[in-house]
Amino acid sequence: MSTAVPEPPASTAHLHTAPKVSGPGDLAKLALGALGVVYGDIGTSPLYAMKECFEPGHGMDPTRENVLGILSLFFWSLTLVVVVKYLSFIMRADNKGEGGILALLALLKPRRNEKAVIGLPILVLLGLFGAALLYGDGMITPAISVLSAVEGLGVATNKLDPVVVPITVVILIALFLVQRRGTAGIGAVFGPTMLLWFGAIAAAGIPWVLRQPAVLYAVDPRHAIHFMREHGLHGFFVLGSVVLCITGGEALYADMGHFGKSPIRWAWYLVVFPALLCNYFGQGALYLANEGHPPEHPFYGLVSGWLLYPMVAIATVATVVASQALISGAYSLTQQAVQLGYCPRVTIKHTSGSAEGQIYVPEVNNALMVACVALVLVFQKSSNLAAAYGIAVTGTMSITSLLFSAVAVSRWKWKPSLVFLLVGGFMIIDLAFFGANAVKLRPTPEHAIQGGWFPLVIGGAIFTIMTTWKRGREALGDFIRSATLPLDMFMADVAAMNPHRVKGTAVFMTSNPEGAPPVLLHHFKHNKTLHQQVVLLSIQTAHEPEVAPDARITRIADLGAGFYQVTASYGFMQTPNVLEVLEAVALENIPIDRDDTSFFLGRETLLITGRSRMARWRKVLFSFLSKNARPANAFFQIPPNRVVELGTQIEL
Repeated sequence: MSTAVPEPPASTAHLHTAPKVSGPGDLAKLALGALGVVYGDIGTSPLYAMKECFEPGHGMDPTRENVLGILSLFFWSLTLVVVVKYLSFIMRADNKGEGGILALLALLKPRRNEKAVIGLPILVLLGLFGAALLYGDGMITPAISVLSAVEGLGVATNKLDPVVVPITVVILIALFLVQRRGTAGIGAVFGPTMLLWFGAIAAAGIPWVLRQPAVLYAVDPRHAIHFMREHGLHGFFVLGSVVLCITGGEALYADMGHFGKSPIRWAWYLVVFPALLCNYFGQGALYLANEGHPPEHPFYGLVSGWLLYPMVAIATVATVVASQALISGAYSLTQQAVQLGYCPRVTIKHTSGSAEGQIYVPEVNNALMVACVALVLVFQKSSNLAAAYGIAVTGTMSITSLLFSAVAVSRWKWKPSLVFLLVGGFMIIDLAFFGANAVKLRPTPEHAIQGGWFPLVIGGAIFTIMTTWKRGREALGDFIRSATLPLDMFMADVAAMNPHRVKGTAVFMTSNPEGAPPVLLHHFKHNKTLHQQVVLLSIQTAHEPEVAPDARITRIADLGAGFYQVTASYGFMQTPNVLEVLEAVALENIPIDRDDTSFFLGRETLLITGRSRMARWRKVLFSFLSKNARPANAFFQIPPNRVVELGTQIEL
C-alpha cells in the first residue's frame, strides 16, 4: 500500500491570482522578485538569531558542545519547518493561488448542500486570532531587522552608538513611503539587492567553515538531542531564540499570491537555503575558533578590517527589504478580511495589471509605520526587541497547522490517521517554540523592557475589531432584513400607485437580493417618483480569491415595469467595481445609459439603544468603526458626482 501523500484537488491548486509562469525567463524573474519580497525576513535572521542564543540572559556558554547543539537546532528547524512544513505541505493549501491563514479559512467554508466542518466556529475564531497575531509581528519585523543592521556601526566604533536609533527611524520612514510603488516595483529593485545579500553572507561564512570543518558535524541531529537533554528546561527556553531563524515562514505562505509557488520554491532551494546554512555554520565555526573568547557580534565577526563597513551597508539595505515580507502580507490579509466581512472598508490600490495579489493599503501602511517607529524609540536595542519577538508568529504557526489538518481531511479527503501523524509532528515543533517564547511575557534583569506582551496586545486588539465588525454587520443585516419589503409586494405597490417616472437609470445597492432595500423604500416614500430603469444591485463575495470577468454576473432578472435585479460576484482578493458590473449588464440588452445613471446609497446613523445581543462596548466600537470606514461609493468605485445618499437611523 502506498504511503505517498495525495495531491489536493485541482480546483484548489489552480493558480489565478499569482503571475503566470510561461517559461524559464518568467520563473527566474519572479524568483528574483520573491527574494526581495518573500525572503527578506528569514534571510536577515543571521544578523541576530545566533547572537541571541548566547546572550547573557540565557547564560548559555559558547562551548564546543553548545555551539554544535544550537547550530544543529538551527539546521533542523529550517529543514523541518520551512522545507517540510511550509514548502512541501502548507503551500499546497492555496485558494486558487492565494495563501495565508484567511485563505485557509475560506477553504473550510461549506459549499452548497454540504455539511459544515466539525468545529468550524472554533476554527474560525482561531484563524482570526492567528491572522491578528501576524499584524503584531508585522510591526516588530521591520523594527528589529533594520535596528540590528544599523547596530553594526557600533561594532567598528562606540562613537556612532548615539546615531543608531535616529538612522533606523529615518530608514523605516523611507521604507513605508515607497510602498505605494507596489510589490512588483519594489521587488524589481529589492530582488537584486537580496541576491547580493545572500551572496555576501554565504561568502562571509564559507571561509570560516573551511577553517573549522568540524562545525559540519552539527548536521547530525544527535547534537540537538544531546543539547536539549543536557540543559533540560534551560535548553528549552533557548528555543525562544532559535525560533528567530524561521520567523519568516508564515509570511512566506501569506505572500504566496504575489509570486506563485514555483518561483518561491526555486528561490529557496537555489539561493536562500544554501546561503543561510553557509552563514550560520560560519558563525558556528567562528565560535569554535574563538572558544573562551566569544565574539561580541558573531555575524559581523565573520568579516574584518575594511570589509566591515560594506557589510554594514549591505545589511542595512537588506533589512529594509526584510520588512517587505510582513508588510505586503499585511496588505493581503487586510483585503481578505474586508471582503470576508471581518474588517471595515479600507483603501485598496492595485499596483499590478497582471497579478491581482499585488496591492497597496495606505491605512495599514501608515499604521505600521507609526508602530515601527514607536517600537524603535521605546525599545532602543535589537536585543530588547528580540525579547518581544516570536510569541506571536509561533502562535500563528500552530493555528496554521490546525487549519491545514482540517482542510486536508474535509476538503482533500486525506486519511485522518495520516493527517494526525503529519500535523502531530508539526504541532510538536510549533508548540515547543510557542512554549519557549511564552517566557518572554515576564520581565528579566537582562531585559528591563520586556515586550513579549506587545504582539499579544496588538493581536488581541485586532481580533476584537474583527469579531466586533463581523458581529455588528450581522446585527445590522438583521435590522435591514426586517425593514426589507418582499419584492412581489413592492412591485404590487408600484403597479397600484403608478408613480411618475423620470428619465435615466437608478441603481440601488442591496445586500439582500430577495427584497426591496430600505433605501429604495425611503426614496419612493418621500420623493414619490421612480426612474425609468431601476437596478437592484447585489455584490456578493465568493469564497475564492478571484472571480473571472465572464463569470462576474451570476443573476439578471427582469421584474417588469423597468425593474431589474442583478447579482454580481467578486473574489475575496478583488475590489468591486460597480461601473464594470453595469457595463456587463448592458451587454445583456438591458437599456442602461452609463452617463445617465444615479446611484442611491444608504447612510446609516447607528444608535446603541437597540435590543441586539451585542455588548454595549461592542456597539460603541462598531459605531466608531462604521463612521471611520471608507465610504461605500469609494469602495465600490462609484463616481462621487453620481451618488445620492439617504440617511436613516438604526438602533443596534
